Amino acid sequence: MPEDSIAHIDFDELNRKAISQPLVKQIYTADPSAHVFNGKIYIYPSHDIDAGDAFDDLGSHFAMEDYHVLSINHPAETEATDHGVALHVKDVPWAEKQLWAPDAAEKDGKYYLFFPAKGYDGIFRIGVATSTSPIGPFIAQPEAIKGSFSIDPAVFKDDDGQYYMYFGGIWGGQLQRWRKGNFNAADASSPFAHLPNDDESALCAKVARLSDDLLAFDETPKDVVVLDEKGLPLLQGDNDRRFFEASWMHKYKGKYYFSYSTGDTHYLCYAMGDDPYGPFTYAGRILNPVVGWTSHHSICEFNGKWYLFYHDSSLSKGVTHLRSVKVTEIIYNDDGTIQTIDPYKV
Repeated sequence: MPEDSIAHIDFDELNRKAISQPLVKQIYTADPSAHVFNGKIYIYPSHDIDAGDAFDDLGSHFAMEDYHVLSINHPAETEATDHGVALHVKDVPWAEKQLWAPDAAEKDGKYYLFFPAKGYDGIFRIGVATSTSPIGPFIAQPEAIKGSFSIDPAVFKDDDGQYYMYFGGIWGGQLQRWRKGNFNAADASSPFAHLPNDDESALCAKVARLSDDLLAFDETPKDVVVLDEKGLPLLQGDNDRRFFEASWMHKYKGKYYFSYSTGDTHYLCYAMGDDPYGPFTYAGRILNPVVGWTSHHSICEFNGKWYLFYHDSSLSKGVTHLRSVKVTEIIYNDDGTIQTIDPYKV
């Protein structure tokens, strides 16, 4: 939501109308990745810290230097436990700054934290850190994942035990700079350089199967193609439906649901398919726009119900778009489609 729109919001009234409240209030958290480990919900968000810079489309106003792990025993809880710093950028040998949206996974009693960060060359890559506990502390691998790039890793475990990473984000997430296979540093100050034209196929998120130890890609990343109702790839100019960032994958009744943010138009959308690689057919919106610049989410099952974890800027009252993590239930229709959620009551 643009800065001039936020300036005219009555935040007290907005918070009364909000369908859910922030899970933590002592810090600002965003981009929540929620997982059930050992019967408890653990949430892996990014940590919004005001850098004191003016708002821009590259995210320079956020000094995101560490990760906290949150937990709740049930989605109905109104306050999460903050387990403190699980990983700090100073403990990641290859990373200089900007620990953006992370994700986590568990395998054989070991926990993995996947995260994007900018290296000392100014390029986003994706790293992994490990722990014996879901709350950390996490120990980072000495190098980023070979062949990784861009932002927003989301790791999905399929029913056969195979793990896949979905990732990518345009504008400040640099995905558009990799269109030819190598990083294009030209016009580095512009988030709009190297984007496709509006009448060209939209940039796609990426997916790669992970190695058995979850520390590397087991293949070259592939495009996650989202099709329209005619079976054609969505176009870059289709801003209300095309992928921007914030990939997530979940499975419901045998169908794969690829969900994502449209970024500058502020929708959380989803597409359905029969294979973890897709293609996926656009199916609708999960969440209408929240107060704050963009949306980022996860979807988690708990005790037979499904929940959307998301964020907005209601707690900070829009200051520099500092965000807070929230949760609400999602409802499926009989045909498998998801009922669109309005984040504020009319």
